[in-house]
Amino acid sequence: MTYLLSILLSIVFFTLSGIHVYWGLGGKWALADAFPTEEDGTSLTKVPGKIATFIVALGLFCFGLYYLINIQILPIVLPKYLSDYGYWVIAFIFFLRAMGDFNYIGIFRKVKTTAFGKKDKNIYTPLCIFISCLTFLLIYLA
Repeated sequence: MTYLLSILLSIVFFTLSGIHVYWGLGGKWALADAFPTEEDGTSLTKVPGKIATFIVALGLFCFGLYYLINIQILPIVLPKYLSDYGYWVIAFIFFLRAMGDFNYIGIFRKVKTTAFGKKDKNIYTPLCIFISCLTFLLIYLA
């Protein structure tokens, strides 16, 4: 069970990393709905630059690697603190993202009718809950 969950989560993280690399290279698919906006369509944030996008891609890729390392597909020895707390860090990051900012992002968002709000409801928040719950399950199974 641990093996299959780890493989599944690695695939999810590698896919998310690949999407961020695509955006970093100038891709536009799904980019318009990736950031929260006001009800009138006004952007709340400046679109991150290429470097920031590649940093996120690298982080997501490292999360995917972490799952493979923990099931010993990759023979890499991690420092004890990473082995002990890595799952907790990943689970809490995605739990907090799922909870959101209580305005534009997450389960408790108030702005729901924007393109981002709809994607957040149907894709982004459920994906964060999925990642968090499966990672907590891996902690329990360990």
